Amino acid sequence: MNTQAGFALRGRNPDVLTCIANLSNDEVFTPPEFANRMLDTLADAWAAEHNGANIWADKTVKFLDPFTKSGVYLREITSRLTAGLASEIPDPQTRVDHILTRQIFGIGITQITSLLARRSLYCSKYANGAHSIARSFKTESGNIWFERTEHTWMAAKCKFCGASQESLDRGEGLETHAYAFIHTDDIKTRIAELFGGDMHFDVIIGNPPYQLDDGGHGTSAAPIYQLFVDQAKKLEPRYLTMVIPSRWFAGGKGLDDFRESMLSDDRLRSLDDYLSAADVFPGVGLKGGVCYFLWDNENRGPCRVATHFKDWPVSVTTRPLLESGADVFIRFNEGLSILRKVVARETGQDKIISLPAERRFDRLVSSARVFGFRTFFKGRKNRSPGDLTIYQNGGTGYVARSEVTSGQHLIDRWKLFAGYAAPGTGNRDTYPHRIISTPFVAGPETVSSETYLSIGPFDTKEEAESALSYLSCRLTRLLILLHKSSQHVTRKVYTFVPVQDWTRTWTDAALYAHYSLSDDEIAFIEKIVRPMGLERDLVGDVSVDDGDDE
Repeated sequence: MNTQAGFALRGRNPDVLTCIANLSNDEVFTPPEFANRMLDTLADAWAAEHNGANIWADKTVKFLDPFTKSGVYLREITSRLTAGLASEIPDPQTRVDHILTRQIFGIGITQITSLLARRSLYCSKYANGAHSIARSFKTESGNIWFERTEHTWMAAKCKFCGASQESLDRGEGLETHAYAFIHTDDIKTRIAELFGGDMHFDVIIGNPPYQLDDGGHGTSAAPIYQLFVDQAKKLEPRYLTMVIPSRWFAGGKGLDDFRESMLSDDRLRSLDDYLSAADVFPGVGLKGGVCYFLWDNENRGPCRVATHFKDWPVSVTTRPLLESGADVFIRFNEGLSILRKVVARETGQDKIISLPAERRFDRLVSSARVFGFRTFFKGRKNRSPGDLTIYQNGGTGYVARSEVTSGQHLIDRWKLFAGYAAPGTGNRDTYPHRIISTPFVAGPETVSSETYLSIGPFDTKEEAESALSYLSCRLTRLLILLHKSSQHVTRKVYTFVPVQDWTRTWTDAALYAHYSLSDDEIAFIEKIVRPMGLERDLVGDVSVDDGDDE
């Protein structure tokens, strides 16, 4: 067969892998253009560490995609190797056989994706079939392995991925979503079983499943991509590069240990952060953006950090992933310099970016459900003598003081209420945006449901209004954003925000001057954070926040 013609099929318009729809938000197909960005980053790193050598001209390098879906990474790698090895292996058929049998390996995540990957890579459903561009395989699967894997149930949960037995202990006709790569205690032995011998991969690359929906229609979906990253590191490749959600920057649900390990790993040498996932995966509802990283097992040092968003200039710098005094990754390069100025003004220290506990605004912010009322709680419509006003989802109601089970010290004080969930525009990440829901002043004899966090208490209405003006300022909300990983605005996201003097009204101009921000820093803040108008806000009026006004 004409091998060159076979590989030329991928150049036809349109490329079929740009046209297929995603199966779900946890099984997202990678566009070919983006896969090639990752491969370019890999090639640049290889050249820098091998005296300018071309990785695609090395016939000994082995590649593994341990969670292949469309097969796009393996296809693009094969295409590059086919061109790069042309002089060393002149015969096209011999060259392709060598590449596909000796250098390219994959593990399918489901039956259908394994078939799709084989079709993309071998141009045939069967690696040893009549239409396959490979001629040396003895098996139908070739080097794209897939077999049904079962969960290992312990106390109704899978011990490897945490899946619920109730929702994923399924019949033989349905996928188990027990991904083989993470369902083992000994990944090196498992890889040897799949591909034979003492298999070692120079490069592990891919786009792992992001989450495991435990039957809660998305509300209880737990992240699992970190499990694939940790497992891949155990194989000790020379390079590891993956595209994953960016939410790990600040930790959260099941991600705190992963965040700590990633930020403290100086083998993470390159991080490309996309503020909007739609810029990478059009049509995918994935809040918080995505990133791809390059981990170099034999090269330690600071990380090249690049921030991408639509048509904005790409911001690139080289810095430690974990700054002194921080427990999260500071996402914006420009935001880091601003945070340094704020902390230096408050502490006199320019080497760290943490505030002392007594200067942190988070000490004024309550935990969730501060008064003991769940989000779905509804107070009575009619007020009885002695009742308190409760601010709840959808408006206000009334409750007896005796119904309040916690937070009693806040009931008769002035305070602010701020939404626990930030406003949004569906699943899109847009800038500039408000970062938080519009807070409002609440007086004595008021409480709230879990819909709101309480901020305070304050001795007077004037102090509460001063704090309200401070939260309306763009700089304040940028500092919140630097610690915020999702739509939830918990107490922790106020860690970088300093407390102020509550005897004055705060404005953007006043804060910019207070911290001696430059014109460029101000321009950056105003590009990221939109104004928050408070002129129509009323004391205790929850109607001011429409919740969808980015």
